[in-house]
Amino acid sequence: MTKTWLITGTSTGFGKSLATFLAQKPDVNLVATARHTDQLSYLDPYDHGQILKLTLDVTNRTEIAAAVQDTKEKFGRIDVLINNAGLGYFGTFEESDRDAVEYMFNVNVWGLVDMTRAVLPTMRAQKSGIIVNFSSIAGLASFTTLSFYNGTKYAVEGLSESLAQEVADQGIKVMLIEPSGFRTDWAGRSSQKTLPQIDAYQQFAARIEGNAKEAHHEAGDPDKAAAIIYDQVTNHAADLPLRLPLGQYATDTAIEKYTKNLAAFKRLHDLSVSADQPEK
Repeated sequence: MTKTWLITGTSTGFGKSLATFLAQKPDVNLVATARHTDQLSYLDPYDHGQILKLTLDVTNRTEIAAAVQDTKEKFGRIDVLINNAGLGYFGTFEESDRDAVEYMFNVNVWGLVDMTRAVLPTMRAQKSGIIVNFSSIAGLASFTTLSFYNGTKYAVEGLSESLAQEVADQGIKVMLIEPSGFRTDWAGRSSQKTLPQIDAYQQFAARIEGNAKEAHHEAGDPDKAAAIIYDQVTNHAADLPLRLPLGQYATDTAIEKYTKNLAAFKRLHDLSVSADQPEK
């Protein structure tokens, strides 16, 4: 059966790789969105009526509602939502620009929330659907100069985990994508950077500058990620993982973080339990 995929942020990065991959699949109707649809001309060679390009800023709820309505009018259903639109921010916690990081939360968190809430009524009516939320290894482990980006992705993790439980009996599944460094625009054009001005934080300047210089030289291949996501959604929907780290650094970091956390929780178990009232 042909499935309709709705993807946010398809002008660059993971979104572009996914859209390009899906546009060539015979079992996919593709709804590719971006703030500027003239950046989606790369899809034209694959379009034989199964592609819909829509203008969408995920911070604009009017545009979100219109995109969902246009998708349903064109294809009748929404089977897969890919919440990919997002951006980054490099800077120390104390020196980060408040307005800039608030906007990042509006894109990374509230944009994802509003898109998902707009699509859920359709999926509930269908009694089926898959929601794929782009998180990051930074949603599982925290890094210097990324405190506010970490905050957005930790929020995505918590929201998604709870949502997955709430919609499970509606035939709807949720999967988190947790990439490490991939050859996208994230560390370059898609991230704002504030270099340290306070002497105490000068040690982090090289990290911020290094991330910018390494953009498009990371280990991760977004085209391979697109193929993996398609395979999981299409061929493994019955046992879809809630969390899917992508890239060796992501999976190794996740294992190390949770192994250390498990050991710490076990070490503190008796102390933690002592805070309860005795059982009667």
